[in-house]
Amino acid sequence: MSADFCPSPNDRRLLTRDEALALLLSHCRPLTDLETVPTEDGLGRVLASPVTSRIPVPGWDNSAMDGYAVRAADLAADDGWLPVAQRIPAGRTGEPLARGTAARIFTGAPIPAGADTVAIQERCERDGDRVRVPVDTAVGANIRLAGEDITPGAEVIAAGTRLAPQHLGLAASVGCPELRVYRRLRVAIFASGDELVMPGEPLAPGQIYNSNRFILRGLLQGLGCEVIDLGIVRDSPEATEEALSRGAAESDLVLASGGVSVGEEDHVKPAVERLGSLDLWNLAIRPGKPVAFGHVAGTPFLGSPGNPVSLFTTFCLFARPFVLRMQGVAGDLAPRVLVTRAGFDWPRPDKRLELHRARLQTGADGRTEAVVHPSRSSAVLSSVAWAEGFVEIPERQVLAKGDPVAFIPFDSLLH
Repeated sequence: MSADFCPSPNDRRLLTRDEALALLLSHCRPLTDLETVPTEDGLGRVLASPVTSRIPVPGWDNSAMDGYAVRAADLAADDGWLPVAQRIPAGRTGEPLARGTAARIFTGAPIPAGADTVAIQERCERDGDRVRVPVDTAVGANIRLAGEDITPGAEVIAAGTRLAPQHLGLAASVGCPELRVYRRLRVAIFASGDELVMPGEPLAPGQIYNSNRFILRGLLQGLGCEVIDLGIVRDSPEATEEALSRGAAESDLVLASGGVSVGEEDHVKPAVERLGSLDLWNLAIRPGKPVAFGHVAGTPFLGSPGNPVSLFTTFCLFARPFVLRMQGVAGDLAPRVLVTRAGFDWPRPDKRLELHRARLQTGADGRTEAVVHPSRSSAVLSSVAWAEGFVEIPERQVLAKGDPVAFIPFDSLLH
């Protein structure tokens, strides 16, 4: 899609997933507010300034194994037998290695001056104060050289990285006590509908429990966002406008479920148009055709259908990458896609791209295949709990068992 593509929200042509995502990201403005946090509190935060090492890692030549540090040239005499002259545990520095001697050494301990190899203890024979080291022990064996992992001045974590436990460990390994990160993204959420009540309340005829609140909160908290919960918004233009205005004033992004279609009780879409602008509506995907994107008083707004499967799907496809980019995450935002084979037939294609709930299993021949949930309904939330990911079924495509399919695992969409 060209950079100047800007469809009217009333354009009757349905946008493809890629067109819609490109349009969304073209409107995304990442946070600029920064804060400093202790490294131990950096999990899930987005790094604003790169972490650069001021030290080499390792800081010195050290032993990769428990064993004996020796000079390889000394092994030819006496069939490798050497007196053990010293013991060097991790955290201690030994004396220079005298010629014709060995040093008992432990993993991580500095290599003593004069030693050029380490023989692992399993290959050595100990007899009192003497040790027999295999004469074929190669120079440099089992020695980790200073700086072989990280050199001074090297950038070890790039700005724009969403910090995982391994990043925190890496920052700590180069002595970084604090991290400069973007502040947490504030996201306001609400669910629209007179039929909604909260769990714990009695259900009147025609009412359902508000599962969408818990889906949205969980998805956003999994991305490290600060959630501002505006609750259930009743089906009226006034209540909808009030929720949108409050959300826009208190947050960086407003997410809503329900009210974005064209029914008489769907008030969210016209309210966004009255309060700001609507830049996107109606996509060629299933589930989730009516997805509304726009701005309310300058704050981005993203609205999904009220059915919970549609909400979950459209969040994964569109809200997740938008949130990550707003948080300052750099690079490719696409989820991991696995190519597997269909364990199902799909004889009646849809005119839209379908993201069907699926899971992986081992077929009768021992190979992995994807199977899909029997229900295509966007109201069957149990199908999402059953599934492990989505299978992509391109528009107007017939599939037979054994055909290749793209599988997107949920674990690449929920963080």
